[in-house]
Amino acid sequence: MKRPSSPSPERREAGSGDRFRHTNRADRPSAIAMFLRRHKGKLKFLIVAGMLGTGAWAFLSMHGAQSLLGPLKTKIEAQIPLKVKEIRIEGENLSSPTAIREALGISVGDPMLGFDVKAARDRLNDLPFVENATVGRRFSGLIVVHLTERPPFAIWQHKGQFVPIDRNGNPVPDKGMTSRDAKAFMALPLVVGEGADQAAAELLDALAKAPDVKTHVTAATLVNLRRWTLMLKNGASVYLPEAAEPQALTRLEELQKRFDLLDRPVEIIDLRLPDRLTIRERPAPAPAASDTVAPETQDHTEKSGGQPQAPATHEDPPAPTVVPAKKAKYLEEGDSRPSSSHDDNEHAHNNGGALPA
Repeated sequence: MKRPSSPSPERREAGSGDRFRHTNRADRPSAIAMFLRRHKGKLKFLIVAGMLGTGAWAFLSMHGAQSLLGPLKTKIEAQIPLKVKEIRIEGENLSSPTAIREALGISVGDPMLGFDVKAARDRLNDLPFVENATVGRRFSGLIVVHLTERPPFAIWQHKGQFVPIDRNGNPVPDKGMTSRDAKAFMALPLVVGEGADQAAAELLDALAKAPDVKTHVTAATLVNLRRWTLMLKNGASVYLPEAAEPQALTRLEELQKRFDLLDRPVEIIDLRLPDRLTIRERPAPAPAASDTVAPETQDHTEKSGGQPQAPATHEDPPAPTVVPAKKAKYLEEGDSRPSSSHDDNEHAHNNGGALPA
């Protein structure tokens, strides 16, 4: 049986042309053209709206937007009761709440729509110690102010100047600080002397671990770039050893808890020797000359007429009584010898002691 032969390639190509039509890629529409065909109506609306907005902006720029929109804004604020109900301030440590509210420029009860957030943020950034400020406005009537401060770590007194410094000893700009911000300085420790700005962090960290001692300290003086002397509130001086401040402060903290040493009438507490503690007591005040009258200066004899005779006068007044200062005490047990001599002139006294008013 004879099998039917397959059609020739010419006939197969001709027959298939009726069912499938092959088109060229260049004849197909692009994706952009198809998108424009589908969204033709929306694009027309956007173009018209953009033209109207541009024209309105140009008109307001030429005729003054504030003069035209001001009455409308006032009317909207009067009709919509959207007012400030609460002001929340976060992150303030050295900046006073009064200065923050003045820089914010708005109070509870004021309308919210008239509040310029950008201008308030710029004014807050100009406050002393403020590094960055953020201001948020909620339509519930809440205004949130968050401050990131760059507070000074201490106050450095050098050559008669008081300079706020950070932890690394770098000066902190005060941005035109006034007298109303002086309370912020009073809470900061005072370090005195050349090089005290760079060495203050280590000492103040050690003082933070001795809170009973820290509450009695008003200033710390760096002597000869080597060691520290603490000035106490009662006028006493504490000599700390070189490169061993934490150990000496821990020892002094224990003595304060046991004996209230820092509350006693002492003049110098010397901790420079590790095996002994030297204390110099404050000298007792000399008695006033009017309180003690020598018996021989009084004349109680009477004249023949019965009138008391005036006391005899002396050309030279009596010499004042001088009470010598008590010697230093050595409190270590078993120590019967005086400690090795120290140069008391090595201590640099801080005549200022506190910040100027």
